[in-house]
Amino acid sequence: MDALQKFKDSQKQSWATFAPFEVFTTGPAAQLVRFAGIRRGQHVLDVACGTGVVAITAARRGAEVTGLDLTPELLARAKDNAAIMGVAVTWVEGDAETLQFGDGTFDMVLSQYGHMFAPRPAVATQEMLRVLKRGGRIAFSTWPPDLFIGKMFALVSKYLPPPPVDVAPPPQWGNPDIVRQRLGDRVQDLVFDTGRMVIPTLGPAHLRGFYERHAGPVMRLVQSLQSEPGRLESFRQEFEALAAQYFEDNLLHQDYLMARATKVE
Repeated sequence: MDALQKFKDSQKQSWATFAPFEVFTTGPAAQLVRFAGIRRGQHVLDVACGTGVVAITAARRGAEVTGLDLTPELLARAKDNAAIMGVAVTWVEGDAETLQFGDGTFDMVLSQYGHMFAPRPAVATQEMLRVLKRGGRIAFSTWPPDLFIGKMFALVSKYLPPPPVDVAPPPQWGNPDIVRQRLGDRVQDLVFDTGRMVIPTLGPAHLRGFYERHAGPVMRLVQSLQSEPGRLESFRQEFEALAAQYFEDNLLHQDYLMARATKVE
């Protein structure tokens, strides 16, 4: 098995516990679907769909939706969520870098905090645009590098050994200049907007405990530092200090970037 495949297998496993985050991402999912302008009857692909909050929201608008994710445990949760909501969504286990759909299959390609974790942005971008019809829309939400979650990933990277392959930092997708560069002249009418996600929590230490139980990269880091209690404590202090900058009245505030563009005819 090559290094890239090992990295992807590690990603698949590390996100298996992510489901509890869906309660925070359902509101942003509605904002993304509205921002994208999804209409009844459109064929929509939700890339790295997680527990299906965007896919299900789009399906409730009458779209014909396919949700794709790398992690089987999240797809199982997505199927349960769709059944509860009484909507039909096609769920597919797959990789954002090798989408198993024909060219020009979809009217709309969406991703909420998902495609940004594909290790090769150029490959993921090419694939999402390939399966999009000419004149179709791509729209996604991402974490800016200069806010809490972007800085949190940078903090985790400081304590973890470098990955076995060259991986672009996911929060780069939250930089409008980088988004423009990556989409390039293959799209037109590129526009941006922002939204805000709030996470109810009793405080920075409470939030850290939640991340250590459910956020794959933080879980992996904590496990790796079990034999280095001093470094683990240092990480925890830095995490809490960072979170405190965005915490008020039992809420952590996290702004995010939304981007929308039309594939060139």
